[in-house]
Amino acid sequence: MRSEGELPQSVSIDISGASDQLMETRAALGDNYIVAIVLSFLVMVAIFNHWGWPLVILTAVPLGIAGGIAGLAALNGVGVRQPFDMITMLGFLILLGVVVNNPILIVDRTLSNLREGMDDVVEAVREAVSTRIRPIMMSMITTLFGLAPLVFIPGEGTELYRGVGVVVLTGLLFATLVTLTFLPALLVSILKLTRHRGLNLRPAKPFSASKP
Repeated sequence: MRSEGELPQSVSIDISGASDQLMETRAALGDNYIVAIVLSFLVMVAIFNHWGWPLVILTAVPLGIAGGIAGLAALNGVGVRQPFDMITMLGFLILLGVVVNNPILIVDRTLSNLREGMDDVVEAVREAVSTRIRPIMMSMITTLFGLAPLVFIPGEGTELYRGVGVVVLTGLLFATLVTLTFLPALLVSILKLTRHRGLNLRPAKPFSASKP
C-alpha cells in the first residue's frame, strides 16, 4: 500500500491484536509441560516406591509426542489444513497423562513376577506383555475409535478440535506400538544389568523371631 501511494509516509503500521497473548500462552504451556512431567514422575515414584522405574516409563512420553507431531504433519500433508494452534498444543499436554498408562501395566506386572519368584528375566517380561496386551489393546482401540470421527469425518466444529484429536490419536497409537516392542527390550536390558550388579528386586522376607 505504501509503494502504491495508498498509504502516506507519515502513517506507521504495526501488527498487534492477540499475537502477544498467543506468545505468552505458548510460554505458559511450555512451563505446564514441565510441571506435568514432574508431577507424573512424583506420583509414579510414590506408587513404585522407586525412582528408576518411573524414568523407564517416561521414555514413552517423547515417543508419543513424536507420533503426535508426525500425525499432525501427515494430516496437513493430505490436504487438510490444521494449524499448530493453542488447542492443538493442549493435545500434547493430554498425551503426557495418556501414554504412560500402558507402560505402567507392563512394568508393574514384570516386577510382580520377579517378586513372586520368577527367576528368568526374559520370561517375566514375556509373561507381563502376554497378560497385559489385552487391556492395553482394549483401551487403545476404544480411544482410537472414539477420536476417529473427530479426525476423519469433517463437520461443523471439527476444525476447532481436530488438532487435539489427531495428536492424541496418533501419539497414543505410536506409543502403544513402542510399549509392545521397545519397552520390553529395554526392561530386559535394565533388569539384567541390575541383576548383574547384585541388586535384589524381591521384597525382604518378613521378620520372625527364632526359637532358642
